[in-house]
Amino acid sequence: MSLDRIRNIGIMAHIDAGKTTLTERILYYTGVSHRMGEVHEGSAVMDFMVQEQERGITITSAATTCFWNNHQVNIIDTPGHVDFTIEVERSLRVLDGAIAVFSAVEGVEPQSETVWKQAERYGVPRIAFVNKMDRRGADFNAAVASIRDRLGANPVPFTLPLGSESSHQGVVDLVRMVAIVYDDESRGERYEVLPIPDDLVDEATSARTRILESLAETDDRFLDRYLSGEAISPDDVLAAARPAVIGNRLVPVFCGSAFRNKGVQPLLDAVVHLLPSPADLPAVVGRAPEGSDDPIHRPPDTAAPFSGLVFKIWNDTFVGSLSFVRVYSGLLHTGDTILVPRTGRRVRIGRILRMHANKREDVKSICAGDIAALPGLKSVLTGDTLCDPRDPVVLETLDIPEPVIHLAVEPASREDEERLALVLPRLLVEDPTFHAETSAESGQVILSGMGELHLEIIKDRLAREFGVNARFGRPEVAYRETFRSAAQGEGKYKRQSGGRGQYGHAVIRVEPGDPGSGFVFEDAITGGVIPREYIRPVQAGIEDALGRGVLAGFPVVDVKVVLIDGSYHEVDSSEIAFTIAGSMAFQDAARRADPVVLEPVMRIEVTTPEEYMGAVVADLTSRRGNVQKMETRGNVRVIGAGVPLAAMFGYATDLRSLTQGRATFHMHFDHYAPAPAGVSQEIIDRARGR
Repeated sequence: MSLDRIRNIGIMAHIDAGKTTLTERILYYTGVSHRMGEVHEGSAVMDFMVQEQERGITITSAATTCFWNNHQVNIIDTPGHVDFTIEVERSLRVLDGAIAVFSAVEGVEPQSETVWKQAERYGVPRIAFVNKMDRRGADFNAAVASIRDRLGANPVPFTLPLGSESSHQGVVDLVRMVAIVYDDESRGERYEVLPIPDDLVDEATSARTRILESLAETDDRFLDRYLSGEAISPDDVLAAARPAVIGNRLVPVFCGSAFRNKGVQPLLDAVVHLLPSPADLPAVVGRAPEGSDDPIHRPPDTAAPFSGLVFKIWNDTFVGSLSFVRVYSGLLHTGDTILVPRTGRRVRIGRILRMHANKREDVKSICAGDIAALPGLKSVLTGDTLCDPRDPVVLETLDIPEPVIHLAVEPASREDEERLALVLPRLLVEDPTFHAETSAESGQVILSGMGELHLEIIKDRLAREFGVNARFGRPEVAYRETFRSAAQGEGKYKRQSGGRGQYGHAVIRVEPGDPGSGFVFEDAITGGVIPREYIRPVQAGIEDALGRGVLAGFPVVDVKVVLIDGSYHEVDSSEIAFTIAGSMAFQDAARRADPVVLEPVMRIEVTTPEEYMGAVVADLTSRRGNVQKMETRGNVRVIGAGVPLAAMFGYATDLRSLTQGRATFHMHFDHYAPAPAGVSQEIIDRARGR
C-alpha cells in the first residue's frame, strides 16, 4: 500500500461515549468482522480482556487494520476511563489523526477535555463524531456548541442528523447535499441516497454555506472562488478541507448512531478524504544517541534509514512479549538486525505481526507509516526507539504521569510470593503508570496506580490471569513533599580507618520549583573546587535523597538544586564519598527549606437532578472541596469542584445514597497542592507510625 493511502487513526472519547461500538461497526463494514460485536454482550472484538468484557469498558488500547476505498486504515481503540489515560497518551503519540466521539446527549464531558488536550499536545488532527443521535435528549447543535465553547475548537458540521431520538433515520451529507437513509434490516449495510427533505433544505443550505465560509477563511484561493460565485463541487470542498483539518484549523463534525448502525460510512469516507497520511506530515525529529543535540530528521520515506517507536508492550498468552511499534521511516524485514539506542543492544527480528485486536497475522515486512507488533524483544520498554544500527537516532519518548494511589500486597504463601516476583516485572513493562516497590520499613510490596479502578484491575489480573493468591491492604494516597523557601545545606563525608580514607564535601542551595517541574540540577562550581568527575556522583546522591523527604519520608518533587561549593582530597576522595556527601547536603538543606506535604487534588464533575444539588454541594464542601462551577445542562445540574483525593474514597456509594442513585460523577487527577496544617500533621504522624 503506497504511503499516501495509509491512515493511522485513534478513536478517543469520554467513558461510555461509544468508542468501542463505533470501532466494531467500522470493522463490520470494512469486512474485518463478519458479525457485529456488542459491548453490552461482552462480545466486542476490541475488548478482548476478560475484565473488559465483564465490566463493559475498555482498559487497554487495541490495534487493528482494515481497508476502505482502497486505503489501509490502522485503528487504535483507546479507553475512556481516566485511570487508563496512559493508553490514550501513548496511542496519540504515534497516530496521525483521531476521531473524537461525543455523546449527543451529554456533549463534551470531563475526559473528553483531557483526551482533546492530549491530542493538542501532539498536534494530532481530529474529526468529531456526535454519537447516540437515537437517544432521548439528543441535541446535535448543543453538542457542537459544547465542542466550540469547552474545547476552544472550530467545529464545522459536515453532516446533519436526519431526525433524532426515536425518529433518527440517517444523516444529511452537506458536502454532496443529499440525504442518506439507512435500512435497519440490513444493520446499516444498505442505505438509500435521496434528496434532502423539504423541511431540512434551508437548514442544510445554511450549514453548507458555513462550511464554505470556514474554508474561505483558511484558503485564499478558495476564498477567491467563493467570492466570485464560481460553482464549487464536492471534490473542491474536500480538497480545501483536507489541509485545514491537517493544520488543525478546522474540526469537521459528523453525526449518527453507532449502536443503530447509522452514519458510520460517511465517517469512514471522512477518514480517507480528510485525515492525513504519513506522507502528509513533516519528518519526525530525533537526536543522536550520544554527543550532539543537533536535530536528526527522519522523513516518512521507505528509502530513509529505519526508525520506529515502541509505544506499547503486551504479554500475549501464546506469543509472549509483544512490542507494538510505529514505523516512522525506512523498511523493516524479518531477519533484519535493529538497534535499541537506550541499551545499545542489537536485536534480530524473527517475526513481524500485524495485529487484529488479540489475533495475529504474520507479515514479511513493514515500512514507514505502518503499525505492527514485534514478538520476543527483550529489555525493550515503552517509549524506546528502534533504529538502523548504521544510522542511529533517538526519537522523543512519552510523557508518563506519576501514580497517585497505592496499596500493600501480601502473598498468601511462599509459592505465591515467588509467583508475584515473576509476574510484577511483566505488568510493570506493560503499564508505565503502574509502579511496584518493596517498603524498606515493612518489607511489604507496595503497588501504585492512577486510581482505585486501575488497582482493582491489577488485583483482578494477578488473581485470575497469573494465579497469585494474596491479601491486599486498603488503597492509600500517594503524598509528596516539596519546599516553600530557598535554603543552603552542607554535606561532608569523612572516614579514616587505616589505609586509604573516604572524603567528599558538597555545599548546595535548594529552591522551590514550579509545579510539575520535577527535579532540576545546576552545576555552579567554579575554580575546580570539586573535580568534574565528582559532579555527577553529587547529583546521584541528591536524586537518591529525593526519594525520602524529611517530614514523613514521601518523595520530594518540584525542586531546583544548585551545587555551589565543596572540597576534595587528592587521595581520599572517591565517587561514593561524593554521592554520600550529596545526599547529606540535600537532607541538611531540606530541613531548613520550610518543607511541606503535598496531597493530590482531583477534579470532579457531578451531574445531578436539581433537587439534590444542595446536598451534593454540601457533601463536597465537607470533603474540603472547592466548588468551581455550577451550570445547567438540559434538565440536570453539573457541579465542578477540586477535592483532595484522600477525602474521596467511597464517594460513589455516598453519592448514590445522597441522590437515590440518580447522580453520576467523573473524577481525574488535577494537581498536587500543600495540605492544610492540621491535615499535614495527621499525615506525618500516620507515616511515622504514631
